[in-house]
Amino acid sequence: MKLKSLLASAFFVVGATVAHADNINVATNIANPPFEFQDGAGTLMGFEVDLLNLVGEKLGKTVEFQEMPFQSLFAAVQSSRSDIAIGSITITPKRLEAVSFTQPFYDANQCLTVASASGIKGVEGLEGKALAVITGTTGEMWANENEGKLKIGSVNRYDGNQDPMLDIATGRIDGLVHDCPIDAYYIKDKPQFAIVATIPTQEQFGLMLPKDSPLLEQVDGIITDLKKDGKLAELHKKWFGIDAAADSSTITVQPIPGR
Repeated sequence: MKLKSLLASAFFVVGATVAHADNINVATNIANPPFEFQDGAGTLMGFEVDLLNLVGEKLGKTVEFQEMPFQSLFAAVQSSRSDIAIGSITITPKRLEAVSFTQPFYDANQCLTVASASGIKGVEGLEGKALAVITGTTGEMWANENEGKLKIGSVNRYDGNQDPMLDIATGRIDGLVHDCPIDAYYIKDKPQFAIVATIPTQEQFGLMLPKDSPLLEQVDGIITDLKKDGKLAELHKKWFGIDAAADSSTITVQPIPGR
């Protein structure tokens, strides 16, 4: 499906973006493979993109994607300019105060990625080093909490993971703390990078919607069905190359968070 422009006039009514009754307007950070990204032809694809297209199919609605930086996803949903947001968004108690989430469908931790030749063997090696994080993510929260304890030289904030990876390759940045599955996917054919530490955060990703959205129950019910009929497990295998763990949120039906 082609990416629709954030400024498409069809979405603007009296200065606010609204979804048509037959559309689902989805805010997405596309620099986020393998969850969402564009191929060379500009086609949007990925694990969460496939999931949203299945949701749209089940609801009989067209899914319209809007590109924006990760930190902008929250304002788009809170203002109801977007019906749903995707971007491997971690469900947290703090976020649940302002938005709603479907049941989780992916479990993850944070990882430290560095240049293979850097000599950094773990988070203790960040003393005096320049660390990259993505603005608004769990990785940034971890860096803020550990900057002093680990004596990190600087915390440098980015909108997506491709630029910090390039800066690691050129030596401008020493490491990136970010979602493990995303960075493992990015470096799988790039031996110049190495993941040297896993930071257990026990995160779970869900679809983010406006607080108490009328779509929440419907969309969550579809996710339950996709777990029960094995479709979500198939998407996991397709995009991550391995089977989801039997006790993971990709397989097990779970309650809507905060309920």
